[in-house]
Amino acid sequence: MSDKLKQIINKQGDQQNRDNDQLDDIVQLVGFVIGEEEYAIPILAIQEIIKPFPCTRVPQVPPYVLGVFNLRGAVIPLIDLRAKFGLQTKNQSDETRFIVMRHGDDVAGFVIDRLTMAIRIKKTDIGPAPDTVNGDDTIIDGVGKQEDKIITILKVNKLLERDF
Repeated sequence: MSDKLKQIINKQGDQQNRDNDQLDDIVQLVGFVIGEEEYAIPILAIQEIIKPFPCTRVPQVPPYVLGVFNLRGAVIPLIDLRAKFGLQTKNQSDETRFIVMRHGDDVAGFVIDRLTMAIRIKKTDIGPAPDTVNGDDTIIDGVGKQEDKIITILKVNKLLERDF
């Protein structure tokens, strides 16, 4: 192989390594609104986002569990994040969506007020959860800082924990 060809191959490899390093520094999230606050979760935790449809009520569950629904043969619990976060519930609107999240074998649907956008944020722009929350028990993974706003990043595994 000629020296010129080796230089070109090495240059391409170096560029690809730099691109991969830059990608490793970026976190991809999906943003959504509950009440007046914007939250986000890692995009890889989302199984799908769907428009609302009726669910079946289940007795003796906490008020934030609206019931279960059938998604292609799988029975999935539906959780109202407004109620879970202690906010007053409201009727669904045209912007309301169900986000089906998965972490390992755990799957659940969550009612959100509206989607915002896909978010790409540098890891250096994500701070730790505030000191006021209780360590590992919190559902807050961190706080993402953008030019004009702060986004609370949630832990999907904590959202999916069953306490019912």
